[in-house]
Amino acid sequence: MAKGKYHINPQTLAIERVEQGFRFWLRRSGSYILVGLCLGIVFFFVFFSLFPSPREKQLLMQKKELASQLEMLNRQTDQMQLVLMDLQQRDDNLYRVLFGAEPIPMHVRQGASLKMSYYDELADMSNSQLAADLKLKTDILEKEMYVQAKSYDEIVEMARTQEKRMECLPAIQPVLNKDLTRVASGYGVRIDPVYHVRRMHTGMDFTSPVGTEVYATGNGTVSFVGWKQGYGNTVMVEHGFGYSTLYAHLYKGLVRVGQKVRRGDVIALVGNTGKSTGPHLHYEVRIQGKPVDPRNYYFYDLSPEQYDQMVQLSNNSGAMLD
Repeated sequence: MAKGKYHINPQTLAIERVEQGFRFWLRRSGSYILVGLCLGIVFFFVFFSLFPSPREKQLLMQKKELASQLEMLNRQTDQMQLVLMDLQQRDDNLYRVLFGAEPIPMHVRQGASLKMSYYDELADMSNSQLAADLKLKTDILEKEMYVQAKSYDEIVEMARTQEKRMECLPAIQPVLNKDLTRVASGYGVRIDPVYHVRRMHTGMDFTSPVGTEVYATGNGTVSFVGWKQGYGNTVMVEHGFGYSTLYAHLYKGLVRVGQKVRRGDVIALVGNTGKSTGPHLHYEVRIQGKPVDPRNYYFYDLSPEQYDQMVQLSNNSGAMLD
């Protein structure tokens, strides 16, 4: 029997050859093509999912390099932040202290609070966390570096006026006291000579006979001459740059309000006026109107050894003279 497709005729019960026409071959060819396409698609996805294309390999390498560069930049910004923090600490605790300037508040250094929603949006990008962290750090760093640069500009300007400032700064003892025998009581909590209770003594007392000359301790302008409750006859000098000095319990003042004085000028005579238990000079150094320890302002007068002796004498916790 010849090859081909056959079937049984139900009427004649004879085996008859089935003629295979164009439609039959079209269907068969279509099925083969469909199976081939399916197999090709499956092979395509399997192959490219397991084996990246050259373009994908290139993109993966670029992505890895970008991530490495971002990580390196992140470490560099961390190092820059550490260096900037060191500069800020020197600025606040050394440079600005030398010129008597107030430290820059942290909220000024960092600026207004940053809009964190902007950085949340960055987190949706590729390499999200690195990009968001790096952007945040660079923005903060930029702000802090700007503030630091302005601070140095201010320090440079203060340095230009440093010579004048040093002339005005209280820097000697208000009476002749090279042998340091005139220190009676220093700055701090002491026993009140009248009420016999412990209270804050806002200056330093120098024992001297009535009529002893009192010197201006820095260049300035006389701001007050007259009687002050508790202080007696008093002279006050404004030195500028936030500094002022007070000389109390005087016999009399030898200057007038508005008069310019220079360091070492005689401005008054020691007395025993006001709430005083004996002839002496009560001397105060004030910064922005607030009394500070005067013993820190004798550096033109004393050697290091004399300064140590002055500290010991001023720590005397006995009774004050006022």
